[in-house]
Amino acid sequence: MPVSAENTPLAEMYNAHHGWLQRWLQRKTGCSWQAADLAQDTFLRILTSPSNADQISKLHEPRNFLTTIARRVWVDFVRRDALEKAWLEALKHQPEPVVVSPEEQALILETLFQIDEMLEGLGNKVSQAFLLCHLEGLRYAEIAERLGVSVSSVKKYMAKATEHCLLLMFEEPL
Repeated sequence: MPVSAENTPLAEMYNAHHGWLQRWLQRKTGCSWQAADLAQDTFLRILTSPSNADQISKLHEPRNFLTTIARRVWVDFVRRDALEKAWLEALKHQPEPVVVSPEEQALILETLFQIDEMLEGLGNKVSQAFLLCHLEGLRYAEIAERLGVSVSSVKKYMAKATEHCLLLMFEEPL
């Protein structure tokens, strides 16, 4: 459906490339519905990011720009989907009294997604140490044993992860 707003660079890009992007995503995902959602999410990400929106009028290769943003949207989707599937699988193995309401499930999943985003880019061992400590309640010695590292490495990992998360929290607008 063509964008009927004024002739902004984003509206022009949407009208010229939305169909192409959706077909490109459909080849990647194998699902037309998922491709349609991801195409919309790609344009939404561009619209909500001032740095992306400012670049549109200066682009020489808009499809390269779109595929870069779409890949990031797709990777986020795949990560969120995998996290949700792992959570639902873990939930299946819980005893009956621990069954969580749909509302609580949604809140827990959203929190897990936020934690996953916060830990992105920290490295596997740093993220694992942080999660083992805060989600499983393991002590540093237990984490060191599980990860095959020294306790001092675990202390460094925890300091790095904590600092990273605190910095991200202060960067977020209130």
